[in-house]
Amino acid sequence: MNTQKGSAGKTLKLSVTTLAIMNITAVVSLRGLPSEAVYGLSSAFYYLFAAIVFLIPTAMVAAELAAMFSDKQGGVFRWVGEAFGPRAGFLAIWLQWIESTIWYPTVLTFGAVSLAFIGINDASDAALASNKIFTLVTVLAIYWTATLIALKGIGWVGKISKWGGLIGTIIPAALLIVLGIIYIATGGHNYMDMNQSFIPDLTKLDNLVLASSIFLFYAGMEMMGVHVMDVNNPSRNYPKAIIIGSLATVCIFILGTFALGVIIPAKDINLTQSLLIGFDNFFKYFHIPWAGPVIAIALMFGVLASVLTWVAGPSKGIYTVGKAGYLPPFFQKSNNNGVQRNILLVQGGIVTLLSLLFVVMPSVQSFYQILSQLTILLYLIMYMLMFAAAISLRYKMKSAARPFRLGKGNALMWILGITGFGGSLLAFVLSFIPPGQINIGNTTIWYSVLIIGCVLMVVIPLIIYSRRKPSWRDPSSDFAPFHWENKSTE
Repeated sequence: MNTQKGSAGKTLKLSVTTLAIMNITAVVSLRGLPSEAVYGLSSAFYYLFAAIVFLIPTAMVAAELAAMFSDKQGGVFRWVGEAFGPRAGFLAIWLQWIESTIWYPTVLTFGAVSLAFIGINDASDAALASNKIFTLVTVLAIYWTATLIALKGIGWVGKISKWGGLIGTIIPAALLIVLGIIYIATGGHNYMDMNQSFIPDLTKLDNLVLASSIFLFYAGMEMMGVHVMDVNNPSRNYPKAIIIGSLATVCIFILGTFALGVIIPAKDINLTQSLLIGFDNFFKYFHIPWAGPVIAIALMFGVLASVLTWVAGPSKGIYTVGKAGYLPPFFQKSNNNGVQRNILLVQGGIVTLLSLLFVVMPSVQSFYQILSQLTILLYLIMYMLMFAAAISLRYKMKSAARPFRLGKGNALMWILGITGFGGSLLAFVLSFIPPGQINIGNTTIWYSVLIIGCVLMVVIPLIIYSRRKPSWRDPSSDFAPFHWENKSTE
C-alpha cells in the first residue's frame, strides 16, 4: 500500500502492483480448474474463446469507462446510468452486488474442502470434504471472518488481499503449473487424452454448461472500478493494472487446468475436491506428502483473500449509490472506519440463508453448481448492460474526456462491445441447461431456482427504485450528478 498526503491529510492509495494483485485475486480462483479439466485439451479452446469474446472486451471496455469517470463515484452504476438513466444504473450495480452475495457460498465451499484436506489421510479428508454439516459450518466461519476484517477498512482489505492473493492463489497456481511440467518431463503417466481434438463437439449442449462457467472465472475485471478513486493517477494506473491482470489470468487458467488433467483421469474429476487431490498426487509422486496440508492451508487463505476483495468491492459501490438517494437510510449506516456496516450485515444474513441450501441439495457438488449458474446468469445481465452502455456513451457523451480510449474512432468500441455483449448472451442461454457431468437431483428444482432467482433479483431493485424518496439522499453525499443533470459539463 502507498500512502499519499493530500489536502485533507493522509489518504491511503493502492499502488499498481497492489491493485493488479487484488484484481488477479478477485478474478482468478483455482477452485474452477477441475470443472474445465474434464474437457482435456479442448479446455484450452474454451479458455481462449471466452478470453476473446468476454475477458478482453470486459477488461478493455471497463478500462475506458473507469478512466472516463475516474473523478466520479459509482462504478458500474455511473457507467450504465450515464447511458440509460439511474433506473438501469441501479439495476446494474444491484446485480453486481447480489450476484457476489450469491457467489460467496460457492467459493467458500472450496475453502471448506481445502480445510478438510489439511489432514494426512486421503480417504478421511475426502469424506470430510463431502460432509454437508462440516462444509456449512466452515463456509459461515470463513465468510464472517472476512466480513469482520472488511469492517476494519480499506487498509486491512488491501494488505490481506495482496498477501492472500500471493500466498493462496498466485504461488499455488505457479506451483501447480511447475509440478505438472516436471511431472511430464520426468516420465510421469499422462492421464490426459492427447488424441482429443482441440475444437470440442459443440453439438452437445449439456457438455457446454460447465464450459460456460469460464465466463464466471473471468468475471470481476470491472469490479475494480469502485476502487478507481483509491489509485494514484487512475487514468493511467487503473488500465495498466487491468491489462496485467488479464494476461496473468489467461495463463494461469490454461496451464493450471492442463496440470490437473495430466495427473487425474477425467472420469475421476470431482468439482470441489480434485484440485486438492491433484496437488496430493503430485506431492506423492515427488515423495513430499507433507506438502499437501501446507498447500491446503495456503489455498484456504487464498479463498479468504478472494472473498475479502469481493466483500469490500460491490458492497462499497452500492453503499455509495445508496447514499445518493437510492437506498433507505438503514442501508447507509457506516461504522467509525467509514465502512458500510449495515449492508455487510444484511449481505451476511443472505449468505447464511443461502448456505442452508446444503440441506435440500443432493450433494455438495450439486449445491456448488446451481449457485454458480445463478451467479453467472445475474452477472451476465449486468455485463450486457455495461457493454451496451459503453457503445451508447460514445454518442451521448462525444466530447467527454477519455484518458484511456479504445481506438481513435468508434469502430474498436463497436467491435469489442458487440463481441462482449454477444458472448455474454451466449453464455446466459447456455447457463440454463443442466450439466450432464454431475447429478443435480430434481431438474424442477434446478429450473425453479434459476428462473425464479433471475426474475426476483431483477424485479427487487426496480421496486426499490420506484419507491425511493427524496429523504433517502444523505445530505453529506458528494455523489456527482449525471452529465445531463449538470449543464455546465455539456
